[in-house]
Amino acid sequence: MKALLLLLSAWLASPAHAQGLVDCPLRDAAYSTQSPLYDVLINPTARAVVERDQPDLFKHIPPALLGPQIPSFATIMTLRQAAEFFGVPGAAIATIDRDLAAIPVTRADRIARCARYDTAPPRLAFAAGRPRLLLFEKINGFRDSPSVVAAHAAFVDIAARKGWTLVTTDRGSAFAPAILRRFDAVIWNNVSGDVLTLSQRRAFQAYIGHGGGFVGVHGSAGDPVYFWPWYADDLIGARFAGHPLAKQFQTAHVTLAADAGPIAAGLPASWDMTEEWYSFTTNPRATGAHVIATLDEASYDPDGGPAGVNLRMGDHPLVWTRCVGAGSDRHGAGRMFYSAIGHRPEHYANPVYVRLLEQAIAWAAGRDRRACGAGR
Repeated sequence: MKALLLLLSAWLASPAHAQGLVDCPLRDAAYSTQSPLYDVLINPTARAVVERDQPDLFKHIPPALLGPQIPSFATIMTLRQAAEFFGVPGAAIATIDRDLAAIPVTRADRIARCARYDTAPPRLAFAAGRPRLLLFEKINGFRDSPSVVAAHAAFVDIAARKGWTLVTTDRGSAFAPAILRRFDAVIWNNVSGDVLTLSQRRAFQAYIGHGGGFVGVHGSAGDPVYFWPWYADDLIGARFAGHPLAKQFQTAHVTLAADAGPIAAGLPASWDMTEEWYSFTTNPRATGAHVIATLDEASYDPDGGPAGVNLRMGDHPLVWTRCVGAGSDRHGAGRMFYSAIGHRPEHYANPVYVRLLEQAIAWAAGRDRRACGAGR
């Protein structure tokens, strides 16, 4: 019994248990250049190490990225990415990496890292009407308020017009099994940054794996780095590469796929629009995506992205769906819809784009468990 009590005491005192702390991702991770830049900046010792090894690095970074305010772009880039962007040599980065690794991760560090997550259960009000949709708007990374506000208004209007129930929250704690099971689909409105704790992640993965629906727009797949591989690789099915910087907004040609399916019903075969055009590091077709619309790279200039990043994809999917957690017959699969369109607020009042989103939500929220396999 004494030995058991000693083991229990050691476990309670261990960093892994971290009694009273939120189970946030990277809570216990050692400091390194692969840490979120934000986590380095909020630790005075870690920040001092970087400033000692590279005195000029933080002088190049815009002051808005160096503060503790959330949302912060510093949560969606690593220290290594920042150093490479500003031309720090590889050998110098290796030195920073070595010196950061020597810094112990304290309880105070863990609390600070987890402060941007939430666990208090939200109060959600439900109305009659199906499908039931959860509009999720927690943002820890980059928040482009005009696009978030415009998208919110569009989703509210769509639900009202169709008689659907729409519940809005900015609480990651809504991602709990008892809450998620009440919804037919969740909509991520330009969500940026890591926003779910480990238990909330597991609840969301289980929800999708058991046939739940997901709709994501623009910034919901636009972070420079993801610390949750399942979200980027298994749910979305592609990782963000960047967008043109010098010519951020360009008019380009969007074309529907020949087999776009019911989500694209009633839409023109092609159209022009002015947007911030995303490119991806891999083609989502390679992960089994069903592409609904593509971008004609000959109709705009895809060059001029982040240093060293090739934004040319050739075949350039822009809107797609995926069946997630599907068996061989795809019955019971989770339904994922993503559209890279949506930085400019006016798109959420464009009848063509609104119709696309409306039909995508209806598909994602379909309660027919065969919907994903048949939902071309």
